[in-house]
Order: sequence, then C-alpha cells, then structure tokens
Amino acid sequence: MAIVTDLKCFPIKGCAGVPLADALMTPAGLAHDRAFMFVGEDGGFRSQRRSPRLAVIQPSVTPAGDRITLRAKGFMALDVEVDLTLARRDVTMFGAPDLGIDLGGDAAAWLSAVLGERVRLVRVPPEHDRVTDGQVPGTSGYADSSAVHLLSRSTLAELNARLIAAGAAPVPIDRFRANIVVDGWAEPSTEDRVRRVRIGDCDLGYTKLAIRCVVTTVDQEAGTKTGLEPLRTLARYRRAAAGGVAFGAKFAVLRAGKLSVGDALSVDTWGESEF
Repeated sequence: MAIVTDLKCFPIKGCAGVPLADALMTPAGLAHDRAFMFVGEDGGFRSQRRSPRLAVIQPSVTPAGDRITLRAKGFMALDVEVDLTLARRDVTMFGAPDLGIDLGGDAAAWLSAVLGERVRLVRVPPEHDRVTDGQVPGTSGYADSSAVHLLSRSTLAELNARLIAAGAAPVPIDRFRANIVVDGWAEPSTEDRVRRVRIGDCDLGYTKLAIRCVVTTVDQEAGTKTGLEPLRTLARYRRAAAGGVAFGAKFAVLRAGKLSVGDALSVDTWGESEF
C-alpha cells in the first residue's frame, strides 16, 4: 500500500511550490495550482527552461484566491490583489493561444527586477476552458499538460542509485515538481501502471507519462542550472517510445475533493507499463 507523503501546490508556473498538509483537489488540479504564470512582452509564457531564476520566487495565495504574495530573497515581499474583472490579454503556451488576466504594473515591476527580464504576471480567467489530452481527458490551469503530477519515492530511489553508481550526486525530489509524492510501492515506477486511483475524497485517471525536460537540471533553491544530470542518466533507462525521457505520471481529475498527507492510495484499475 502506498500513502501520500507530500502534497505541493505551485501557484505560479515555474516558481517555488507551497507544501500542504491538506488540500482541495479541483477539476483543474490542486486549488490554485498553476493558476498564475509569467509572460514576456510578446505574451509568450516563461518557465525554468528559459528562466531558471523563477525557482527562487516563493508565492502564496489566500484560500479564496483573492490575493497573491510574492517573496524572494533580497526583495521586499509584494501583495497583489487578484481582480478577476481586469482586462484579459493574449498569451501563448507552447505556441497555443490562450488568455490571461494581467495583474498590473506593480507585480510586473517586482518580477522584472527579480528575474532581470521584462515580464508580466497573469492569472487564469474564470472562463478558462482548456481541455487536456492523454488517455483520460481533463482540464488544468497553466500546467504543461494534465492537472496532477504524481511521483513515488521508490522511483526517485532507483534514479539516485543509478546516479551514484555513475559517479554523480543524487538529486532531491523537488527537481521533479510533483503535486503528489507517495511512498510504499517497493517497485520503482509503479505509478506508470496506475490507471484509476482514489486518494482521500478524490478520484484521478491516468493520462500519460511525465516527460522530463531541462527543468530537472535546475537547483530549485538556487535557481541555477547544474549540468546534464539527471537527464543524462534518465536517458539511459527511461526513454519513452513516443520520445523524450519519462519519470512519474500525469493524471486528470475525475472527482474533486479533499486529500491529505497520510492518505492511502486505493488503485481501482491497473494497466501495463509502457517500458
């Protein structure tokens, strides 16, 4: 049996996460997860792929979602009102058009100073109707794909054993920015085979493997890239048939509800691994 050991919400795409003891799972993932993101003047989204310093920004959102606070070492904290009536602006993610609520000049100036590039902070509009792909359709805010990323500690343990054997340093689990971390599965990558799972009051349906990118090479405390690992080692044993290297699994929300650290996972349906 596996249990939840960590829950983490990432309010701003690419920025630090907020650890939670209890959380509400909404149809778009954990409440406020990836509800905000940074865009350049052209409306294109920013992530740690291009801007690794995003990792040093620590956001927090009120339970009602009506205010977000931005913090970063060396800068005064900034409180930003989240006004859903503000003007929408065109934004793009991976070339796909979308909309965001621009949260104003104070947030833009603060964030631009921290990052050293001109950016704006936008919020998902209430009318956001994004449909995500994969085996089970769903929705999400500004997440790369599906709403929920789940990763097991045995999966990380296997990777770290391989890194050490190759003479590289082990990596912490925060490199993979998972929403739900679980422990108790003896076999690495058991999450690859989960197709429908109940956690607390919510049900999740498997959509796809989590394909990894250069964000896994970013030190999440320093906001700097560290080299080729762990991607180089993952490429030796986790190459997905459709391309890229996979680590962890993505899920859509089938039933919203509360979940907590310590909750057991009840897997209703298993499938075959793609490896």
